[in-house]
Amino acid sequence: MIYIYRDHKLCETDSLLSAAGLAGWKHPVVSAAGAGGKTTLLLHLAREYADRGPGAVVTTTTHILKEDLPWFLTEPSEDGLKERLQQWGQAWIGIPAAGGRLGSVPESFFSKIYSLGVPVLIEADGARMLPLKCPGDKEPVIPAETTHVLSVYGLDAVGRPIGEICFRPERAAQLLNKEITEPVAAEDIGRLAASAEAGRKGCPAHAVYTVVLNKADDPQRKEMAACIGAFLEQRGVTRIIVTSFRRPEETT
Repeated sequence: MIYIYRDHKLCETDSLLSAAGLAGWKHPVVSAAGAGGKTTLLLHLAREYADRGPGAVVTTTTHILKEDLPWFLTEPSEDGLKERLQQWGQAWIGIPAAGGRLGSVPESFFSKIYSLGVPVLIEADGARMLPLKCPGDKEPVIPAETTHVLSVYGLDAVGRPIGEICFRPERAAQLLNKEITEPVAAEDIGRLAASAEAGRKGCPAHAVYTVVLNKADDPQRKEMAACIGAFLEQRGVTRIIVTSFRRPEETT
């Protein structure tokens, strides 16, 4: 389920592209950073682009999990991208790396990806699947060509100790003025998302910045998301998406 935070409430929509403000863009470059859930988010965006046209290329500036699917490409081939876009409506590309992952293609190949004239979706950092992330000195790796930044947070972080659920917990604790043993509050997610040292770090000045609050899997978390949305609006963050990608059978 997908919601937009608007007019002090969550408004449901059936389009992630619309929620992210991408529907009117012919070939945006979208960089996703932050907590675990980025790959799933890009997967849903890629599917919607494939269904509606013109398709999309998904890649990474760091690492992304490799899957045994026909639209994955493990070498920098412009023809390979075109073939997969034509046949599948999406092409995922990276260079084989350790742990069943794909690493970034050479920097010089990104210009060839952009020249295809289709949306480009980029996973711009890693979080080891944890629901909260505070970036390191060299993170995230967001290309200058980026038009939209999606900053991802897991609502399941709330109420749990910073040290257990956050990637780089010491940085997060310092920014939040907390001990790493203290639990994360809903407001803490808002504070990180609005911070130039956390969620907004590396976001190009011209890019549209969107906060994605993921795992809104029950009414309590949806209410929590609305509170975070109100907190963010007061701090100038006006584009907020709330998502739950859990399958219906998993909610029972």
